[in-house]
Amino acid sequence: MSESVVPAEGEHLTNGWEPDAPEDDSLVRRAVLVHASWPVAVARALGAPHRRTDGWAGALIGSTGELSNPVVLTRPVAAADAADLVAEVGALVPPESAYFLLSPWLEPDYAAHGLVLIGHPPLMARFPRPDEQGSPVAAPDGVEVVEVADAERLAVAERVLVEGYPMPGTAPGSILRPGLLDGATRVWLGYVDGEPASVACAHTAHGATLVEYVAALPSARGRGAGAAVTRAATLADPALPAVLVASDDGRPTYERLGYVAIERWTAWLRPAG
Repeated sequence: MSESVVPAEGEHLTNGWEPDAPEDDSLVRRAVLVHASWPVAVARALGAPHRRTDGWAGALIGSTGELSNPVVLTRPVAAADAADLVAEVGALVPPESAYFLLSPWLEPDYAAHGLVLIGHPPLMARFPRPDEQGSPVAAPDGVEVVEVADAERLAVAERVLVEGYPMPGTAPGSILRPGLLDGATRVWLGYVDGEPASVACAHTAHGATLVEYVAALPSARGRGAGAAVTRAATLADPALPAVLVASDDGRPTYERLGYVAIERWTAWLRPAG
């Protein structure tokens, strides 16, 4: 046994954010990696520009909308390196388009580099439950949940997403295309009294399921359609933990589904123009 807990001079102390660190080093690392995988998967399906480095992943998915182009940091950034990071992302997303930067860390401050702090949303997780293995996903009366398996239904899901999120000005086929349904990503539609009403996506990678693109039409809210598709996405692989980044307004809904808040991340916006 060593006589001291003081490490040898120059010894590297693992922090869990090295590029070669195991993906299951921590639940937060899994959450970071699956979030970074998502914009790349969407961009590949659309044939859109994207980039994945040791430090971040992002995509140029849309020319309009403040949340259309996500960028996710995958390791801490030193204050001295913030300008270089912003320049790298700027080479992918041109000035005429906005991008949304999601950082799992509170620092550094990107305001001096043209970004606007828009909040500290909670990272939430839901852990596998043995009693749910193989169990069907129940829905409230009048609500039917259907997994999307073809281009026609995917177009309906996209319309619900655009109208329910909302994403005004989004052209059909510019968010969801059949190439996205490659096995790692699945989509569910909720119907209320036979009419399309809600949507949710599940993207599985790096030992976790990311729940994304959750939306419900205003006319269907209060019927449980949004919660029903979210639960279906959450249980896309019931043996894996599910993660998502919520708004403070949406947090109680996810808590009712069994999610717990793990920590708060930091959201920045690089406005268009």
